[in-house]
Amino acid sequence: MIFRDRIDAAQRLAKALAAYHGKNPLVLAIPRGAVHMGRVLADALGGELDVVLVRKLRAPDSPELAVGAIDESGWAFVAEYARSAGADEAYLAREKRTQLDTLRRRRAQYTPARPPIDPAGRIAIVVDDGLATGATMIAALHAVRAKNPAKLVCAVPVAAADSLARVEPYADETVCLETPPNFYAVGQFYREFAQVEDDEVVDLLARQVQPHATMKP
Repeated sequence: MIFRDRIDAAQRLAKALAAYHGKNPLVLAIPRGAVHMGRVLADALGGELDVVLVRKLRAPDSPELAVGAIDESGWAFVAEYARSAGADEAYLAREKRTQLDTLRRRRAQYTPARPPIDPAGRIAIVVDDGLATGATMIAALHAVRAKNPAKLVCAVPVAAADSLARVEPYADETVCLETPPNFYAVGQFYREFAQVEDDEVVDLLARQVQPHATMKP
């Protein structure tokens, strides 16, 4: 399956998540790519949108490769292949500090006038535009789990099969539309995969969810 763009992927995910319509779910998008998707899901399901801030820990010689991920609390998931990718303990300590600084700046920029929405006791749906290594999703799920949601759902349009299996233990339910073979990068499954800018994220988070949003047929 090739998705037209992130909006198309989110609309298809919304149908797969229709059981949560009317239950006021909290949709937590992983910035920046998934925030447009989160807005679509929150509106379709009649829920709220916020972000869960995590950052991948980059491989020393291949910054696109995640050797782990870190959340706002400083908790980090480190992949078993991190050392073989050149990420020793000293490098990881430096990279964690760098990414934590970025997380602090993004929190101040994205939600300057309010605290994060509390998922305690609620259905929390964590959404991303795909799973390559799964590292950022694991960090995101761990961060949300620590705040005691009633149910924790991982929702992605597409994933590498081994990464999906790695992520599943961290969620109560995992919704994934496709696990294609020959998975190289998330972007290969989208016709349009434009970079999302920070000001777009701020705008999307500022919009109010329609109180009587309904699922489209």
